[in-house]
Amino acid sequence: MKITAVKTYPVNIGSGSQLVIKIETDSGIYGWGASGLSGREMAVIGAVEHYRPLLIGRDPMQIGAIWQDLYRGQYFEGGRVLTAAISAIDIALYDIKGKALEVPVYELLGGKQRDYVECFASVRFTTLEELLNECKRMVKEGWNMLRLAPAEFEAQEDQSLFEPRDSIALLADWMIKLRKEVGTKVTIGIDYHTRLTPGQTYSFMKRMPPGTLDFIEEPIRDENPEAYESLRKMIDIPFAIGEEFSSKWQFLPFLERNIAQFARIDVCNVGGITESMKVASLAEAHYIDLMPHNPLGPICTAASIHVAAACPNFSWLEEVNTGAHVSTNDPKYYPVQPKLEGPRYPVPTEPGLGVEFNEDYALEQGFTPIEIPRLKRKDGSFNNW
Repeated sequence: MKITAVKTYPVNIGSGSQLVIKIETDSGIYGWGASGLSGREMAVIGAVEHYRPLLIGRDPMQIGAIWQDLYRGQYFEGGRVLTAAISAIDIALYDIKGKALEVPVYELLGGKQRDYVECFASVRFTTLEELLNECKRMVKEGWNMLRLAPAEFEAQEDQSLFEPRDSIALLADWMIKLRKEVGTKVTIGIDYHTRLTPGQTYSFMKRMPPGTLDFIEEPIRDENPEAYESLRKMIDIPFAIGEEFSSKWQFLPFLERNIAQFARIDVCNVGGITESMKVASLAEAHYIDLMPHNPLGPICTAASIHVAAACPNFSWLEEVNTGAHVSTNDPKYYPVQPKLEGPRYPVPTEPGLGVEFNEDYALEQGFTPIEIPRLKRKDGSFNNW
């Protein structure tokens, strides 16, 4: 069996964008993959264009060798654009191999270690009323882990204005009210989306009684492990870190120095299923669970389910399609996709990933590149979104 084509499909789904790739073979078996570098789909397509001639004619079953060739086959190794492309290719190759051998992908990873994959509900909110109502609805529906995605700045007239000190004062008060509403059995985490500094993060946590939050995700930027390490010494709740990491090497200091207590691995960014399993092994050696990042669509969800099924050290998979704000799994694009059963995904039994993409529909819809919002502080300076 040989690779005969590598195709790219950038699409707009809901308010976001996705990049799907298809790898075809001379046997008629094909595989689907997806890139996780949202908002930079054209850059990843450029990387795939470079990789295409290296893939045509290759044996798709040699996944590990192809990964090494793509990662190390240029002088400037790695980087988020290249690993996002490699991730999509790697996932598609696993889909092909699973179909060729007539087994689910997790069987290629050592077999399943669980029957279902627990998820957390992603709760996006702009007001206190919305926060409380959404969380109480989720708990009533059976979700016992809530990851909060605050967008309180969107409730104001100028939605691009974000002042960190105003935010932490407001949200700390809301977190205390939320804990009283849902009780102590529900796990609550908050994703501050790299909007804060270490000092602001410490101030935020000190404003709440112990037990208010169970973890905080990505409060500061990740380029400097030492900055996170200093924050780790000041704060006594777990950190969830890693959704932007593009290799096991980026994860390494955060795992070895116990900076992260949950590894927010993104299968579509870190280097695909091949690299995800290596990060999972590193994390297991340090008693750290995976909490995969999964904001994109059904291909990322399916790949994450297979990794989670095959790993002993797994906690929750992110599920963003839990409210009115987000829709990433449009069935017109994805006629076959994983289906939630309450707050969990059953481990699939069909060969490959267990997902299909409607390429004809995608071509009819076209694609418009999008940008993430830009936030500024009161003095006009830039702040992370």
